[in-house]
Amino acid sequence: MLGGGISGLAAAFYLKRQAAERGLPLEITVVEAQDRLGGRLHTERRGAFLIEKGPDSFIARKPAILRLTEELGLTAELVPTNPDAKTSYILHKGRMHPMPMGFILGIPTKLSPFIRTGLISPLGKLRAALDLVLPKRQDEGDEALGQFIERRLGREVLERITEPLLAGIYAGDTRSLSLEATFPQFKEMERREGSLIKGMARGSGRTKTNAPGAAVPRKLPAAVQRSMFLSYKGGLSALIERLETRLQGTGVRIITGSGASALSRRTDGKYDVALGSGERLIADGVLCAVPAFEAARLLEGESPAAARLRGIDYVSVANIALAYRTSDLNIVFERSGFLVPRKEGRLITACTWSSTKWKHVAPEDRTLLRTYIGRSGSQEWTSMSDEALIEAARRDLRELTGLDAEPEWAEVSRCLSAMPQYPVGHAGTMAEVRSELADRLPGVLLCGAGYGGVGIPDCIAGGLEASEKLLAKLTERSVAEIPEAVDPARHPPNR
Repeated sequence: MLGGGISGLAAAFYLKRQAAERGLPLEITVVEAQDRLGGRLHTERRGAFLIEKGPDSFIARKPAILRLTEELGLTAELVPTNPDAKTSYILHKGRMHPMPMGFILGIPTKLSPFIRTGLISPLGKLRAALDLVLPKRQDEGDEALGQFIERRLGREVLERITEPLLAGIYAGDTRSLSLEATFPQFKEMERREGSLIKGMARGSGRTKTNAPGAAVPRKLPAAVQRSMFLSYKGGLSALIERLETRLQGTGVRIITGSGASALSRRTDGKYDVALGSGERLIADGVLCAVPAFEAARLLEGESPAAARLRGIDYVSVANIALAYRTSDLNIVFERSGFLVPRKEGRLITACTWSSTKWKHVAPEDRTLLRTYIGRSGSQEWTSMSDEALIEAARRDLRELTGLDAEPEWAEVSRCLSAMPQYPVGHAGTMAEVRSELADRLPGVLLCGAGYGGVGIPDCIAGGLEASEKLLAKLTERSVAEIPEAVDPARHPPNR
């Protein structure tokens, strides 16, 4: 396994378990370039504070992570969001507007809240209502997500609600992102229901239960069942730590602090993996759970797939944690935070009132905030110092919310080249890449956020799927290598 993030660790976990169930001896080595496992999942403890340096939660409706949580014995560690802070604000023309109730992924499913919201003009609301009668698109090909939303619901809904909501997932420009690779259920809704509003209201956007890793835990606490987002009492790193413990307990070798520097196929069909430390590994199969640009570097000269992988762009993002004495604050935090549309022209893209959204991340007399920075087309911040980023974020907060208290401390977490951007046609490109790898490098597979799904549940489901495919490849090879002497048709057993 090349890559010790959630995709690679999940793949290693499932591969080891499946091999054991079939009685197949399998040696697995996980190689991670950083000095720790987890990739973008990284929880830091600072005194009594719990700081997520990457994502702070996962979507509860996707079952792959709930199944893994149960298998790892972590179900009791799940924590829901604060039920009193379920929704957020959206900034529009410098004013905070409550997110209308009944919006799912930026699509209205209830009429009354949508009519009352000040986010959308009367003409914008009428335009959105046309989704109920507009004919569906006849072309079955891919299109840009933003183009699709604007075609169905209009520009105002796209720019003022959908784009800021989805920016937190992809940090991308919706007018460039692939519909099929990001929200294929939207395309299916239009095809089946003829309307996004009707489809979402009828539940067509729910995760299919026959997806990889779709089995759900037998029982979840009631509060957990009602929450749209979940985390763990010890933060998201609890998932990584438990996976590491389980893998080490089954004899899986884990190498950190030294990534793969080269990958080549040997004349005997096996693979030679050179590490930065100088060590060389010989493998029957290689699962690349690394960013697309890293996979392209490793596959250069071995497969034409490398050129296609280099075409997948990545966006850098950052978050700034700000801790305050609650008694020093001059404002009251309601809801879970606010989102900032691209058109508002601010440095920050969102702010989460972390200690309001999550009850376990700060002491009772302290308040923790996280502001977010960075999206496609807005990467100038990467050249700014931490001090300049903190000051700029505080200025935005002061101007937008009136918060002028001095924080006890502030911490910047930079996630460089962290968010893959799926261009139109991405799903087709990935199908071609996998076909090319199967032809040129059988036994080399890809999984991870860069290829099919950026969320934690999607990465876990992708790791499971890749592990099943890799085990099938290894099993085929093992059968093919059985000596002719053991063929019972030619050599009957002695009686």
